[in-house]
Amino acid sequence: MVGEKKFKKYSWVVFVLFLGVTAFFGYQITHIKFDYDFEKFFPQNDRETDFFFEHRARFESDNDFLLIAIENDKGTFDRAFLTKVNKFVKKLDSVEFVKYSMDITRMEERLSDPLGIVYTKPYINFETFNVQQDSTRIFNHKELINTFVASDAQSVCVFVRHDDFLSKKKSDALIHTIENLLDTYQFDHYRLAGRTVGQRYYITKMSYEMTFFVGLSAFLIVLFLLLAFRSGWGILIPQVVIFSGMIWVVGGMGLLNEPVNIILTILPSIMFVVSMSDVIHLVSRYLDALRVEESTFIAIKVAIREVGLATLLTSVTTAVGFFSLYFVKVQPIQVFGIVMGFGVIVAFVLTFLTLPILFYIFPGPKYVREKKQDHFWKKYLPVWFLNITHHRGKWLIAWGVIIAVSILGISRMTSNNFLMDDISQEEEIKKDFDFLDAKYGGVRPFELAVMISDTSKTVWDKEVLQQIDSVENYLETVYGVTLKNSLVQILKVMNRSSHAGNKAFFELPTSKRKLKSYRSVLEKFGEGKMIRAIVDTSGRIMRVNGTIPDLGNNAVTAKNKGLKRFIDEKEKVGLANYHITGTAHLLDKNMSYLSISLVKGLGISILIVALIIGFVYRSVMIMFISVVANVIPLLVIGGFMGFMGIELKISTSIIFTIAFGIAVDDTIHFLGKFKFEQMKGKGKLYALKRSYLTTGKAMILTTLILCAGFLLLIFSSFTSTYYMGLLLCITLFVALIADLTILPVLLLIFYKDKKSQLG
Repeated sequence: MVGEKKFKKYSWVVFVLFLGVTAFFGYQITHIKFDYDFEKFFPQNDRETDFFFEHRARFESDNDFLLIAIENDKGTFDRAFLTKVNKFVKKLDSVEFVKYSMDITRMEERLSDPLGIVYTKPYINFETFNVQQDSTRIFNHKELINTFVASDAQSVCVFVRHDDFLSKKKSDALIHTIENLLDTYQFDHYRLAGRTVGQRYYITKMSYEMTFFVGLSAFLIVLFLLLAFRSGWGILIPQVVIFSGMIWVVGGMGLLNEPVNIILTILPSIMFVVSMSDVIHLVSRYLDALRVEESTFIAIKVAIREVGLATLLTSVTTAVGFFSLYFVKVQPIQVFGIVMGFGVIVAFVLTFLTLPILFYIFPGPKYVREKKQDHFWKKYLPVWFLNITHHRGKWLIAWGVIIAVSILGISRMTSNNFLMDDISQEEEIKKDFDFLDAKYGGVRPFELAVMISDTSKTVWDKEVLQQIDSVENYLETVYGVTLKNSLVQILKVMNRSSHAGNKAFFELPTSKRKLKSYRSVLEKFGEGKMIRAIVDTSGRIMRVNGTIPDLGNNAVTAKNKGLKRFIDEKEKVGLANYHITGTAHLLDKNMSYLSISLVKGLGISILIVALIIGFVYRSVMIMFISVVANVIPLLVIGGFMGFMGIELKISTSIIFTIAFGIAVDDTIHFLGKFKFEQMKGKGKLYALKRSYLTTGKAMILTTLILCAGFLLLIFSSFTSTYYMGLLLCITLFVALIADLTILPVLLLIFYKDKKSQLG
């Protein structure tokens, strides 16, 4: 009774402190920010990343632009339509954050006649507008088609270069102004694509979905607590812990100024899942104890003694699963793993710090205390247990077949990554990006660095330019690049212009004198700003910039290999080095690291969990059995992905480490009860039966709740979040079946009973 007096004395003090800290973290949530920065998905501590940043510092960003496709039902070459486009673009240049814009209505061709007289001629002459003449001339200039005018002549494209690295606030202001400006001209339809558009969409969706998941989680919490404990007490008491855990973690991020990235939008759902798991095990055992114990304090001690160690172990193993994501060389995933790892620990601490106090202050529901009734699970669990013990061989064969089929499915798994594969095909932004992909050469940036290796030459040498021209021809005809910014292309345009616009002269000049003359013009034009965007000051490094459709990592990787073979086989060795770089390329690089980091992280997670289980339960065989039982669900989900064609990518790859860390929880609870019964002197079969009957209920309840929690994620607009929820739900369900079937069978067959009695 002395212990109870001390417990009563300090309960209110701890509870008041808990409320104060929770209120503090609740206030910090107001400081939370959302982060859309794809550069954080670049490989960490990587030479390719370092090369890209040096390349960008030398020239300019390859991703800070907007494409505005404006459609006209009557076709592009409609005077009224082009007049409106012209007026729109003129006003566009005065919009804040816009550096410059380019479109067909204001572009002019610089020409010279046979006498050398230089003059300019607009592509669209509004004074002498001639549809046939202007359209024919434009379509004879291939660099304009699918760049500024669609090949089907149903739309035009405006290129907008804006300030680099615009913040969310500035991006929103820019897009809002442009959309308002577009609306004033009442175009038939317009589409926008670019980093700022994606940033606005993602952050808006992230903010909405985080709020949405909190609300949906709250609803499910109430529903499942009502079903599980059938009382107002069973609903309200656990919620204190569950929601305070969310508040502490999210508030902690606000306090540390750590923004919420796209992956962390699922934080509320996962915190709900891990908190609910701890709460269900403790509350369920407390209520069971309350049925047989007259004292609330003793019931609390029994519950903590029996599930405390197992819950601590499950929290540690789940945290290890999240922490192992640190080995994935992607910063947002590393942050996700660290935040969620600490979130799991916070959930455990709050569960065992506050729930016992709440149990004591607010004793259990009357229906438990008065009737001392059994739960309905006792009707079914004994039947299931008898079936498993009497048909051990059949269950082994069944799981053997499942494993074999899963391995076959795993052999069919593929990995791929698209820039916009996180967005549903039904979203307007996806439709806009797809339109620009199809009509204007794609929205995926292509960036090629060309470095002259021959110290006696520069990019202006004829031999160098001819080789680059050969490479660019390959890029256009085989690779599928729509060139946007290239020294060779500029020189071809200048050469054509010097021959009165004759398209037959759209080629590199053969005269060194002409090359020197063109170089002089380019270095003076716009004070040299235009040429410095593609050639560095030394004249020995240049860039070839363009776009390609978003074909996916696999297709682009194959194209890159083909380009390398072409350069190695066809071009003169020692003249120049070619290096593919750019934002899209670095995102692809993550895929090449993915399998290595995934296997490494998962392997470390399994090893640490196995060592913890082996050390705590002092048994190598139990360690082995627990690992086997929890690797099976990973094999099953891998096979499912292979058969269903769900590709392995950054978002789906982390499922394996998360799933293992969470799935092993039920195994630990089962083994904890099993060892506890053996410590009381019970034999293996009896201990196994008691574990099955008492822990089985909590295992089923927690798995159903966990699955429901993860199923919330299928309502996400992001496909990566959708698949994460679906696959984790399937994995946990398979893990439950494994724990209720193969785990007891393995214990019966392989674990040697140290007691002579058989219970």
